[in-house]
Amino acid sequence: MKAAVLLIGLLCLIISCSKDRNFDERELHLISPEKIAGFDPIQASDMYSGNEIGKVYEGLFEFHPLKRPYELMPNLADALPSVSADGLTYTIKLKQGVLFHDSPAFKEGKGRELKADDVIYSIKRLADPKLQAKGWWLLDDKIIGLNEWREKNVAAPATTYDEEIEGLKKIDALTVAFKLKKPYPQFLYALAMPYAFIVPKEAVEHFGKEFLNHPVGTGPFILPVFQQSNRIVYTKNPTFREKLYPSEGEEGDDKRGLLADAGKKIPLVDKIIVDIIVESQPKWLSFQKARADLLEIPKDNFDSAVLGGKELAPELKSKGIRLFANAQLDVTFFAFNHDDPLFKNKKLRQAMSMAWDRGEANKLFYNSAAVEAQSVIPPGLGGYRKEFRNPFIKYDLDMAKKLLAEAGYPNGKGLPAITIQTRNETVSRQIIEHFAKNLEKIGITIKVGMNTWPELVNKVTKRQHQMYTMAWGADYPDAENFLGLLYCPNASPGSNGSNYCNQDFDTLFKTATLLQDGPERSAFYEKLNETVAVDSPWIFGFHRTKFYLSQAWLKNFKFMEFNHSQFQYLNVDLEVKKELSKKF
Repeated sequence: MKAAVLLIGLLCLIISCSKDRNFDERELHLISPEKIAGFDPIQASDMYSGNEIGKVYEGLFEFHPLKRPYELMPNLADALPSVSADGLTYTIKLKQGVLFHDSPAFKEGKGRELKADDVIYSIKRLADPKLQAKGWWLLDDKIIGLNEWREKNVAAPATTYDEEIEGLKKIDALTVAFKLKKPYPQFLYALAMPYAFIVPKEAVEHFGKEFLNHPVGTGPFILPVFQQSNRIVYTKNPTFREKLYPSEGEEGDDKRGLLADAGKKIPLVDKIIVDIIVESQPKWLSFQKARADLLEIPKDNFDSAVLGGKELAPELKSKGIRLFANAQLDVTFFAFNHDDPLFKNKKLRQAMSMAWDRGEANKLFYNSAAVEAQSVIPPGLGGYRKEFRNPFIKYDLDMAKKLLAEAGYPNGKGLPAITIQTRNETVSRQIIEHFAKNLEKIGITIKVGMNTWPELVNKVTKRQHQMYTMAWGADYPDAENFLGLLYCPNASPGSNGSNYCNQDFDTLFKTATLLQDGPERSAFYEKLNETVAVDSPWIFGFHRTKFYLSQAWLKNFKFMEFNHSQFQYLNVDLEVKKELSKKF
């Protein structure tokens, strides 16, 4: 009874039991399912961190919020770069008059102008061995002299940021040149990722170890101090430059109302309020009470919200609520830690994969809308072949038992219990429990390790896990971003959290990454995708379809795979909100 009372109190706090609503300011109310560890861009290794960091920090480039296929456009850069004939030198001019947020880190508390030195400093921070940046894999072995500078500073008492690097040159106060060691077709995509967002040296030095809690960027919103609580409140940056809502998108955007704000200065809202709500039911209640403007539909509420898996429920329609269904460039998986000698045994990995009933899991957890992952690359990217079938994801208990016996563990005899780490959230736990129930049928015992999101990321980064389960969403629209999760040099603390190493795969991968987009590169990607499918370094799960609901007053929402920069383009129609709020 006491627990029930406490839960009711928590729900009241989350959905604001009072009926007060602010109709004087354009407030954007969002929900995040996880707390983040802080606001240092070089550590933004997950979607949740990237979404928050992207509200206050910026990169040289960003993806157009409306155009599909995805298209890069200049952001802090004044234009797309000039590229040398050999494709190795990128010269980038910065916009004039871009200011960092006001902060006590600067003289008289006033943010200064962004300069080329800030770009070079931020890239060096990403490479600094003492910071152990989770994003170092992005530029590892890419820029002339950067790896050598990194190695030189491993044993040095302090990192020497003043030392010049051949591949990072300041041409003038607003121009920087990058010289690459070899072709890197994804280089501009890398500069659009949160890892490469620009930070000022003064703030890093002023706040020291507390820098991660004192974000000082150039972005559209400010957050003077980040505190680990269940709510983050951002306010509009009063010194934000002249940046306008786009006047073009893809066909149909005008009819959908997505160009109504064309030419208006962004950001379009005065404040963003992000509530951290881990469990599904409180999220659903928050949206139902109009305390959230956007919601990914929780699994347990899908059938009541979307009738027959297609139509929005009449009760929701009557309130002007809209439904969005979007196929994801993502993959879910159970990852083995290949540091563990147990998982050097390929037949064990394959046996575990074939013992999982993915058809049942799709119904239980993804509304039967997900696509079973044959390997790592999702549909929609070069390297994915619709007709390819992975023989080891088929649900076949007899074959799983046979493989387990060939692995040396007949009926599981002699095999210790295996612990899988996951998020401290109901659905995540249920997925592992379903997986464990399946594997019990062939004699394998699975245990569940529950973690907050930062704890889970930390365990993977430090290799303190036996197995873990996660999903990976595309950082940019190229299969290299998924294949790189299994490239040996990207092992933890890089993006290869499974610490998988396959020399043949690595050799092919290095060749593929030097190729420009085209049939030849796609053929390499296909071979790489099919190679890891059979080797089973992970237990491949699903490519998901996500279903979102938005309130009628939320304007300009269009699903973005790379959405850390999207929030500045969203708007709230206060008149519609005032009128329709009466229905909640």
